[in-house]
Amino acid sequence: MRITCSIVACWLSGWAFVPAASAEAICVLDDRQLNVCLDHPAERIAALSPGATELIYAAGAGNKVVAVVSYSDYPEAAKSVASVGSHTRLDLERLISLQPDLILAWGTGNPTEQLETLARLGLPVYYVEPHEFEDIARNIENMGKLAGTSKPANAESKAFRLGIQALRERYQNAASVTTFYQVWEEPLMSMNGQHYISKVVTLCGGVNVFTDSPRLIPRLNQEAVLLKNPEAVIAGGMGERNAHWLENWRKFPELLATQQGNLFFVPPSLIQRPTPRLLEGAKILCQRLDTARARR
Repeated sequence: MRITCSIVACWLSGWAFVPAASAEAICVLDDRQLNVCLDHPAERIAALSPGATELIYAAGAGNKVVAVVSYSDYPEAAKSVASVGSHTRLDLERLISLQPDLILAWGTGNPTEQLETLARLGLPVYYVEPHEFEDIARNIENMGKLAGTSKPANAESKAFRLGIQALRERYQNAASVTTFYQVWEEPLMSMNGQHYISKVVTLCGGVNVFTDSPRLIPRLNQEAVLLKNPEAVIAGGMGERNAHWLENWRKFPELLATQQGNLFFVPPSLIQRPTPRLLEGAKILCQRLDTARARR
């Protein structure tokens, strides 16, 4: 939606432009490795992806969230926060009218030109783009610092780190399982070894069959998967209990995963959002690969 002059004028006249960082400023590095600085803890926060929403609530600052986007359904309290469109197309006029003093942006998900508009208006934009487990823990800590909720944020990040380390120790010597993780159905998509989901597969002793793909999210055809012949196929789906994406692979009895009954579902919100709940999704995925090992 086009921003009206009155909205922009009200913003610029009613809110001071964000100054350069002072000695007392609160500063953190976002996932672009750029400084984001505030003069005081944020009180009105906009989270522009479902993952960013979960992270800021995990940081103990859910009561400061004034704007979210579509599918921000966790925790339950997030459902009652004002929506400002989808992550792919923001309603900037509505967003600005809510007077946020911190924007949590999804660098590869939100429209670049809209994020640039917000930055030009003087809004601090913190980019969330984790690729490692440590990035998730660090984002929680950073958000807690920016929101003035470091104590609960640090406790949450510590619990996440400890949970990941426990899985790493448990599965460090597990027998490997060649694994295809399906990100989407049409077009068929997976992920390469740089993606955090692939790192969950590795954590559990799996081997991502598309780890060497040059694209973070490669588009594939069924023949490519059949040629890789994974021992396990894991998919999310269009809903938390909708496993219909796996049905297609039952049509290929020559596929090793189909032969051994290793077609597994993991609720997508537990594995496809880089949030503390990824730990829960990782435990489920590890259990699925344990099942595959037991069926040999």
